[in-house]
Amino acid sequence: MLPVLQHADHRPWPLPEVPWAWSQTWSDLAFAHYRVPRDELRPLIPEGLRLQEFDGSPWVAVVPFQLGNVRRRGLPWLPVMPSFPELNLRTYVETDGKPGVWFFSLDAQSWPIVLGGRLRFHLPYHHARIDFFETSQGFAFHSTRLGGRVRFSGIFRATGDSFIADPGSFEHWATERYCLYTRNGRGEIVRAEVHHPPWPLQEATIEIQHNDLFTAAGLTPPKEPPRCHFSTGVDVIAYPPTLLGALARAKDDLTAGELAPDPAR
Repeated sequence: MLPVLQHADHRPWPLPEVPWAWSQTWSDLAFAHYRVPRDELRPLIPEGLRLQEFDGSPWVAVVPFQLGNVRRRGLPWLPVMPSFPELNLRTYVETDGKPGVWFFSLDAQSWPIVLGGRLRFHLPYHHARIDFFETSQGFAFHSTRLGGRVRFSGIFRATGDSFIADPGSFEHWATERYCLYTRNGRGEIVRAEVHHPPWPLQEATIEIQHNDLFTAAGLTPPKEPPRCHFSTGVDVIAYPPTLLGALARAKDDLTAGELAPDPAR
């Protein structure tokens, strides 16, 4: 058993019954959260997902980090996918009682992840040239999306002691999420569950020199500074995506019909 599977009591719902598909490590993250007006954000979220709020408003986060140790279940560590930086723009949604993450964009310096994320998980991945390194001032992160029109540049550093967020706090609400939602090519909502230990968090500061992510996603760039936290990271496992909605119900009905006894026999 993977060490990450040895502890699941902190989860808001049980682990999926199906086998996990991928394992990986997310490290040296910044969570930079901004308040965003609900009226601006709601039209960008598909019907069937409820936009979540905390302290009277929804939030959008810029999340730069390092992704590594990517492994497909049943296969050895993949040398073609070494550690690489990634940059996400996300908000928070819920359906069926499962709060999760909705991504507006994911920028990565890895063609296999970009193509696999788009084809397998239906995520809005973009290939980008990213420099991510540690300096005496903190972690510097510079990303330029292919084509050069979407850039992000900033530096972040931890400023406080490590802690595990208390349930009910903003930090817990914004980080302790165990699924993501997206849409496939037919516009149907898809859920992919993940599992990881509770996030070790620290208060942090971030100085952003350039940020095109909001504009590229159809959002107004925020004027107020973000609430920022840092994490050294967690090991993660991801499960196969599951189709929600009418098609999923139809498949469930079909399966139930196949399993039901035939009255004519």
